[in-house]
Amino acid sequence: MSTELTHLDVTALQAALAAGETSAVEVTRAHLDAIESYDGELSSYLHVDAETALATATEVDRRRAAGEELGRLAGVPVALKDVVVTDGVPTTSGSRILEGWLPPYDATVAERLKAAGTVLLGKTNMDEFAMGSSTENSAYGPTRNPWDHDRIPGGSSGGSSAAVAGFLAPWAIGTDTGGSIRQPAAVTGLVGHKPTYGSVSRYGLIAFSSSLDQAGPMARTVADAALMHEVIGGHDPRDSTSIDAPAAPYVAAAQQGAQGDLTGTVVGVVRELGGEGHTEGYEPGVLEAFRAGVEQLRALGAEVREVSCPSFDLALAAYYLIAPSEASSNLSRFDGVRYGLRVGDDGSRDLDEVMALTREQGFGPEVKRRIILGTYALSAGYYEAYYGQAQKVRTLIGRDFLTAFGDGVDVLVSPTSPSVAFPIGQRVDDPLAMYAADLCTLPASLAGLPAISVPCGLSEGLPVGLQVMAPALADDRCYRVGAALEVAQDAARGGTFLGQLAARA
Repeated sequence: MSTELTHLDVTALQAALAAGETSAVEVTRAHLDAIESYDGELSSYLHVDAETALATATEVDRRRAAGEELGRLAGVPVALKDVVVTDGVPTTSGSRILEGWLPPYDATVAERLKAAGTVLLGKTNMDEFAMGSSTENSAYGPTRNPWDHDRIPGGSSGGSSAAVAGFLAPWAIGTDTGGSIRQPAAVTGLVGHKPTYGSVSRYGLIAFSSSLDQAGPMARTVADAALMHEVIGGHDPRDSTSIDAPAAPYVAAAQQGAQGDLTGTVVGVVRELGGEGHTEGYEPGVLEAFRAGVEQLRALGAEVREVSCPSFDLALAAYYLIAPSEASSNLSRFDGVRYGLRVGDDGSRDLDEVMALTREQGFGPEVKRRIILGTYALSAGYYEAYYGQAQKVRTLIGRDFLTAFGDGVDVLVSPTSPSVAFPIGQRVDDPLAMYAADLCTLPASLAGLPAISVPCGLSEGLPVGLQVMAPALADDRCYRVGAALEVAQDAARGGTFLGQLAARA
């Protein structure tokens, strides 16, 4: 029974709880038992609070039995990426510099999930300060991919992706700066959605790059991702970048897509992202699975066109100037003075020495690399030549999107990642090869547009993701097209995608 409960998606869990077929305590205990038994192999969690989780579940069961009004997600477990500030729960952002820090407040995302009645299982592993594509940059060790324990689960939300794909949580929150929800979802066979920038509050998310960071859902089905998005989305006056608009009916869009009819929908295949003549750096098996997915969209009634977005070729270079520049500013707050790690404060050193020692020991190599790069790009002699030019490229990328959508294209599609999950350690000493993992996801991030990754097949026995991108605030299109593809994929394989992993496990 415990295994059966951990293998249910959220929609099925809700139905079982509402029908009295199981209880919140049973569901929570099943997941906690699974974490205890299997997470030693995956290292997907950094902190698990079993006592609080069971207490929350017990209260949900009490209120349900008493006939009291319950939240929309009452009794459903959830995992949070360790970049989401959570009241009284250790939150480290995968860094030694915040080891042991207990926040005194909740991020808006955590607050809204709690209000909906979710049961927090714990905080998941991640690349330090969300800087990475493999979760190998975590100060607490790498996370492993449930499909192959010798391979990476993606990053920086690799702990969340491994927990969900490994049946240690039914869904999870990830954050996406340059692809850190979509890329790990792709390489672990999940659905991962990056919402329109500003449609989900950033209040209480430990900042990496403020103009890019966005929280979003990682789930086993499109419908589950849409449900979580509805709960966490909407305006937040505490976030100055929050869009003053309510969360749209994403679940209804997913339900519409699940009908399997895309007649009248125009799908644009981005030439610069794995299209004809732009295949360098893409694994053949990934392109084969992607093109098969596109043909499935065509079979569902969509009109498919090839679209050129020439500025997308510059996205990688622009991102790795803009994001490190913003990181060099955001991470200056970690100085050993106010909270977190403090090194060398023995009375013999001045403040500058203590700060230098703290940052030297508290930050890992990738964080230091990006701080140095960003500080250089923002320096007086190079600001316009580097950071300023990158922002101009960002504008051009946004214009390419506007042109494509203005020409009658409803959504753009591409592979989510140029490769399947690569072996742990393969790219650690080659930062440029590591950065290339985000090749396909960066344009939507730089433009602030919504994008979803949906499984579209296997290559070498490992998952491949298809990315759907839409105009700003048209997240519903992502869910509609994604759900249609999901249904077609499930019908073709005779079962759900993660059902393959469950059977093998």
